[in-house]
Amino acid sequence: MTITVHYLNNSRAQRILWLLEELEIPYEVVRYERVNVLAPPEFFKVHPLGKSPVIVDGDLTIAESGAIVEYLIAKYGAGKLQPIESGSLDNLYFSHYTEGTLMPLLVWRLILTITPGRFPFIVRPIARGICNTLVTRMIDNRLAQNRDLIEDHLKKYPGGWFAGGSEPTAADFLMIFPMEIFASHTHIPVPESFEVYVKMVHDRPAYKRALEKGGSYAYAKP
Repeated sequence: MTITVHYLNNSRAQRILWLLEELEIPYEVVRYERVNVLAPPEFFKVHPLGKSPVIVDGDLTIAESGAIVEYLIAKYGAGKLQPIESGSLDNLYFSHYTEGTLMPLLVWRLILTITPGRFPFIVRPIARGICNTLVTRMIDNRLAQNRDLIEDHLKKYPGGWFAGGSEPTAADFLMIFPMEIFASHTHIPVPESFEVYVKMVHDRPAYKRALEKGGSYAYAKP
C-alpha cells in the first residue's frame, strides 16, 4: 500500500517527504500551489482546515506534522530513527517545542510582514509602521531568545542531531523546517551552527530524494 502525501508548496510537508525517504516507504505526492499565501480551495476537501501536510495511509487520513512523524516512525520505523537513551528527553522536548513555541512566532512574523500589503494603498505606510513596531517589540526579541536556546542546545551535540546519536529522530524531522527558515536569513541573524545543521540535513541522500519528489522548495536548492 502506498502512502499519499498531500503537499502544499513551501510548507512543513517537505519534512514528511524526508522522513518517508529515510524510512524507505513507498509514497506518492499530490502537489498543491498556494493562492495568496493560503492553501487552494481543493486542499480543504482533503482536510477541513486546509493545513499541510496531510497523509493518507489506507483508510486513515492524518494531519499535523507532529502526529504524522510519530505515526510513521511508530508504524514503519522498525527500530530506526529512535533517540539514544541519553537523548530521549531532548527528543521529546524539541518534538513538541517546534510547533508549540517556535513556529507560532515565525507564523506571526509572516502575518505581520504581509498584512500592510492587504490594506488600501493610502493607509499602507501607517499599517506598515504599526506592524513593523509589533515585529520589533513583540516577535524578534522572542525569536532571538529562541535562537539562543537552540544554539546552546546544539553545542551539546556539535555537528549532530537534536537528540544526539548517529541518526535523526522525530525532533530533527520537526525542527528542520524552522531551522531552514532561520538559516535563510529572512528573520534575525543566526550563528553558523544553524547553517551547519541545515547543510547536514540537506546533504543526506534521503533529503535530496525528497526534494526531487516534492519539486521546487524555497528553502533548499533542488
